[in-house]
Amino acid sequence: MSSRLVAALMSTALVLVYAVGSGLWVSSGDGWYRSLVRPSWQPPSAVFGLIWPYNFLVLGIAGWIIANRGTAAERTVWLCSLAVGVAGALLWARLFYVSHSLWPAAVALAVAAVLAVPLVVVAWRTNPVLGVAVLPYALWVAVATSLAVGYASLNV
Repeated sequence: MSSRLVAALMSTALVLVYAVGSGLWVSSGDGWYRSLVRPSWQPPSAVFGLIWPYNFLVLGIAGWIIANRGTAAERTVWLCSLAVGVAGALLWARLFYVSHSLWPAAVALAVAAVLAVPLVVVAWRTNPVLGVAVLPYALWVAVATSLAVGYASLNV
């Protein structure tokens, strides 16, 4: 099996773990979440339903394109940044929604936001259009981090 195919499959697996893991832990329907004071800049719920499918789809497509067109170094940076970023985002979901540990959750999501930057850079270097397509993911995780800090500030 070629290293490019392995990278593509690993990237796909990470995005699937991200999507499924998020779905398992993120719940805005329970009483605890509804009782929280929300940051004033929180977007409407419909935005979340639109941006996450886009993000997962773009990350999946970008992973395949970078695996097939990127250099070995770009593939490595992509996979490492994606893996640790996914771990940070899933840790946020677990800490926020399951453990209700708001400040540690915000820190975990900040790690994911920082690691979204190399994803955009690698995508851009591979193809500028791909970089533009991945940019909303990085911006969204940054907004989500600001919301996590807002929730922690308002509710702890």
